[in-house]
Amino acid sequence: MKFASTRGGVHGLTFEDALYSGYAADGGILLPESIPQISRDTLKSWAGLSYVQLVKKVIPHFVGEEIPSEDLNDLVDKAFSRFSHPDIIPIKKFPGGLNVMEMCHGITWAFKDLALSCLGQFFDYFLNKRKKHLTILTATSGDTGSAAIESVRGMTWVDIIVLLPRGRTSRVQELQMTTVMEDNVHVYRADGTSDDTDVPIKECFVDAAFAKRHNLCSINSINFARIMVQVAHYFYAYLQMCPACDSEVEIAIPTGGCGNVTSGCLARKMGLPVKLVCCVTTNDIVDRAIVKGDYSIGEVKQSLAPAMDIQMAYNMERIWHVFSDGDVEMVSNMMTEFEKTMMTKVPENLRAKIGEVVSSHVVEDEGIKRSMRKCWEENSYLVCPHSATTLHYHYSKQGSSDDPLRVCLASASPIKFEEAVVAAGLRYDKTDAVVKLYNSPTRYQDVEKDEDWVDILRKKIEDIEKRFQARNLA
Repeated sequence: MKFASTRGGVHGLTFEDALYSGYAADGGILLPESIPQISRDTLKSWAGLSYVQLVKKVIPHFVGEEIPSEDLNDLVDKAFSRFSHPDIIPIKKFPGGLNVMEMCHGITWAFKDLALSCLGQFFDYFLNKRKKHLTILTATSGDTGSAAIESVRGMTWVDIIVLLPRGRTSRVQELQMTTVMEDNVHVYRADGTSDDTDVPIKECFVDAAFAKRHNLCSINSINFARIMVQVAHYFYAYLQMCPACDSEVEIAIPTGGCGNVTSGCLARKMGLPVKLVCCVTTNDIVDRAIVKGDYSIGEVKQSLAPAMDIQMAYNMERIWHVFSDGDVEMVSNMMTEFEKTMMTKVPENLRAKIGEVVSSHVVEDEGIKRSMRKCWEENSYLVCPHSATTLHYHYSKQGSSDDPLRVCLASASPIKFEEAVVAAGLRYDKTDAVVKLYNSPTRYQDVEKDEDWVDILRKKIEDIEKRFQARNLA
């Protein structure tokens, strides 16, 4: 399997190359040059497999022979060894056709742990063999940062720099990043939105010479390896709901930057009979792109679901590439226009193709709170505000004549979001783990609006490289 940019200027990369990549040198992001196909007979043969077994089935289609199967299986087993539930992502079934896939049993209580636990193992595997140092540079809207940090903290061959939007994550989300004291972890709290933090990250990557010289890598959903691992949970959800493989399953997804949705789109293109629903907050660029073909930046509004407070859903570029059958010229032209004007129009034929598989649903804060309360009152089951957007969609469809088999993805644990639980009028009890976070020392650096964030990051990257070289010489 080889990998190429969505914009056509970079191609022929190996999986290891893709693992180390952020934005491609032409400004695009990576996808496989061809999408593997899973036959219906193969799909049926996977029914009854555990989630971890499915990960071991899906990943080799993208990794090929770069990691021998025995080594790959060991890496996957190690990646999921710290999860607190034996099924990793169990599906809870409630009355009224409500099926909730819990994706919050990893070390940071969010679905990002699923892919990032594997990426940490992949990094360790390749870098130990190459004796190579890597600097991971990532922005976060809330959950990616902590999961990324956990996946590489303390590693010899990796440093990680995380840029988070100060005051725009939950307190627990922030503390999961700022309480990490390992020397290879560097956290910045930026005075801006999640979209603002993406800009200096991209500027560092598109300077190809700088990125190559310092072995820069991204670990958010720009990194294709994350998209790859996430494909597996769509196969798991489908096979848990429809082991006979004889009908479609609808999957409702809390949506921000569209990384998780992209994985679902790839699963569909691989042959999985799923339809996808992007559940978004009032930061509705994804909804407007899907419904109207309007991909234009609006003002980022703070919601009760902070990890979804995004107006620049960069993985839409991948989705356009997938559904246009790899039309790199069209994708490149759209993104060039977008980057100049902060808006572009999705061609109607492409929008219609996407709409056959992907729909959308907008939820305001009041809807989030109502859904959290309804689920608690009916099932004594508490969900996080992001997950509540998928429940809101489910409740809106209850009783309709065409109500299909459906799974709602619960992307994070409610214990991370005291503010939203209290706002919904529900009781929030701090767990021992949360109390420990609140009482732990913190370490971070604040950056302000009037500072040059690109310059700050570049100097930090250069300092990390100097320290690594000095350590090696010693």
